[in-house]
Amino acid sequence: MTGPATRPVRPGAPGPLERVRRTFRARVAGDPSGTPDWVREIAVVGGRDGWFDPAGVVWAVHGGLPTLVGGLVALLGQAAHPLALAGVQGHSDYRRDPWGRLVGTARWLAVCTFGSAQLAERESARVRGMHRRVRGTTADGRAYSAGDPDLLRWVHLAFTDAFLAAHRELGADLAPRFGRRWPDAYVREWAPSARALGARDLPGSEAELAGALAGFAPVLEPVPADLRRFLLAPPGLSRAEAPFYGGLTGAAQLLLSPVVAPLAGAPGRGARGPRRRLRLASARVQLRALRAVTGPEPWEQAGRFRTGTGPRPDWL
Repeated sequence: MTGPATRPVRPGAPGPLERVRRTFRARVAGDPSGTPDWVREIAVVGGRDGWFDPAGVVWAVHGGLPTLVGGLVALLGQAAHPLALAGVQGHSDYRRDPWGRLVGTARWLAVCTFGSAQLAERESARVRGMHRRVRGTTADGRAYSAGDPDLLRWVHLAFTDAFLAAHRELGADLAPRFGRRWPDAYVREWAPSARALGARDLPGSEAELAGALAGFAPVLEPVPADLRRFLLAPPGLSRAEAPFYGGLTGAAQLLLSPVVAPLAGAPGRGARGPRRRLRLASARVQLRALRAVTGPEPWEQAGRFRTGTGPRPDWL
């Protein structure tokens, strides 16, 4: 009696879990290992001082996988500003390479959060240099510049609101560590990252954040339908990735601020009921499963090694 036929495995071929890890790291870090040069620099460039405390709320929020959903929320929200959208559409190849744009954003977020002050300042200078090249005029004659402090303020507000909402709904409860006013602390402490790029008049609490977002309502416009479809289902997803990404986008549409949700054609945070609870619960399960497969983020490992709050990573 013979056993079932088995498929030969090539020596050294990665297993299914390793393939998931490598695909995910390539998406967010631009390298299947998850440790391109900019991640390694977080571990070795500069001293222990950084813009944010390793034991603080910014590290806690940005070290969690809810940032994946927060990023989607931020993109949908930021696209409601016509001048911000014009800058992206006129000076980015996001439609040809959407994942490259994701890597650029992830790099800035990770370096500013987990890197040394020296490295964060260098990264901010790099981004400011990119912004200086992003300027032009919309089809109806409105001038835009990525370095405009008011436009930078909008991008920061939408980003901060998105990451705060994503962590509150999908991440670990931070109240035991930071108190029930931890959202205020996050808003206040994350603001210097935007000031380094040129933004001004930034909120220092969750209430001020909501007020600042509402103040932009008169200049916001509906997100173009084709862009919304692109963000919710970008090209290049594998058959296995598509339903996973769809679960995250479903959650993202429930986390948009009431200021931008109608403009993005999404229910936003005002939606209630069992369907909302089920979607968010499903997203939480997805993120926990992804964390179990991928393990800790290399950029946080790098930051903890440099600051003496964690061991030397195996990959370093």
